[in-house]
Amino acid sequence: LNNNSSTVGVILHKGRLAMAQNDTVTVLKLNDGSCMPAIGLGTFAPAGSAQKGDCAKAIKYAIEVGYRHFDGAFFYGNENEVGEAIREKIKDGTVKREDIFYTGKLWCTYLRPELVRKGLEESLKSLQFDYIDLFIIHWPVPLQPGDDLYPKKESGELYDNVDLLDTWEALETCKDAGLVKSIGVSNFNARQLGKILNKPGLKYKPVCNQVECHPYLKQEKLLEFCKSNDIVLVAYCPIGSSRHPTWTDQSTPVILKDPQLNSIAEKYSRTVAQIALRYLLQRGIAVIPKSFNFGRIKENFQVFDFTLAEEDMNLINNIPIKTRYINMFTNYPDWPFLDEY
Repeated sequence: LNNNSSTVGVILHKGRLAMAQNDTVTVLKLNDGSCMPAIGLGTFAPAGSAQKGDCAKAIKYAIEVGYRHFDGAFFYGNENEVGEAIREKIKDGTVKREDIFYTGKLWCTYLRPELVRKGLEESLKSLQFDYIDLFIIHWPVPLQPGDDLYPKKESGELYDNVDLLDTWEALETCKDAGLVKSIGVSNFNARQLGKILNKPGLKYKPVCNQVECHPYLKQEKLLEFCKSNDIVLVAYCPIGSSRHPTWTDQSTPVILKDPQLNSIAEKYSRTVAQIALRYLLQRGIAVIPKSFNFGRIKENFQVFDFTLAEEDMNLINNIPIKTRYINMFTNYPDWPFLDEY
């Protein structure tokens, strides 16, 4: 695998990692030398949308199908289930720990540098892992420290005052301690990423920026910026969102109902979800679709045995709709999506 950012597309088609059941999945080489499977299973389930144990069952089934990349977070509140499922599949001999690539996220209440390791250790304890493969800053939005996910001072103040460069230094220390293999960010714009890249004494670059990305939010300029800095763009909500009313405007259009995408899906005898995922993969973007439905978990993984023609890639590129499904912390003064990209 070549570690040159300009060859991400080549890596996508030629870098391959042996999977269960003789399947193959593309891997992406990260700028620190690690490899990330280009498709992962998201594990977030909004409150009330899943029963206890559903996440574990989905992960165990996904491992049988061939997934090796799992995306989780302290915020999701189910890392104990994620860890239990992965450990069970290690115990029964299906996989080894080194076969699994787990992404965890540092929640916003742990962004003070002295709290970073504590936030990481909370995840390690829940997962019962010795290390996490990739640990990323969940949002560039520091919240007041506390036991709640959204703690407030007596004054009602939600946000904290933290220099994220100090947070990044603390993450570098966690990597040096062997608690994480790779470190990155999520929901950062190019300006915020640039601050880290230009930090005096920077030891490790972010390996990725995980952001919302799909045919209705193509992230062309952010992708170009990331590729030019050898940073992998990872797409959450790659086929749209569960449309939770807390952060999604219910009037936004549904990707899976898009006429253009449905027409292309018919042409290839594929699902719309498979077309949306393949579109992102061919642009050098890693994808983490979320589903606990066994049929969809398997379908979403079957995206490496066909290629979209250039004319169909262009048709998707030209879909005029632009919408963002996940709108959290919109009243934060340095909300990342105020910038163009």
